[in-house]
Amino acid sequence: MRRDTRTKQRLWRWRSNPLRRRDDAVEAWIVLAVWTAIALGGTLAGLVAGHAVAESFAQQRAGRHSVPAVLLENTPAVFVTEAGPSRQQVRAKVRWTAADGSTHIGKAKVDTGHKTGSKVRVWTDNQGQLTTEPATAAQATVFAGYAATAAALGVG
Repeated sequence: MRRDTRTKQRLWRWRSNPLRRRDDAVEAWIVLAVWTAIALGGTLAGLVAGHAVAESFAQQRAGRHSVPAVLLENTPAVFVTEAGPSRQQVRAKVRWTAADGSTHIGKAKVDTGHKTGSKVRVWTDNQGQLTTEPATAAQATVFAGYAATAAALGVG
């Protein structure tokens, strides 16, 4: 009997009652429809956004390649920040050979602490131009999760 009472309390908007107005039933159905649309729409938007971001990062990883390069200038040994010394990346002039055999010179991000003539790795696109390192699969998953959450909350 107690379970039946709880069920009736939860579904009070739909139960038969001589005092229930037609507006009460319409309101109950509208509330149900809106919450269903929010739940399904948010889920769908999150799935679509997450898939799109993951696919974008996968295309980036497929279109960028790590190639060896020679450093043409010294880089600072370390950076001193408020938290203390740290190794970071700086932009420095490098020379690399593209897949077609042509030699290129440009500025790329490299780790600090290298001398002129050091071998470093740089990232190029399919045309042999310098680009940034693509996100790892783990980073792409995190970013896709953020995008999916933002899209789902935005729809909600």
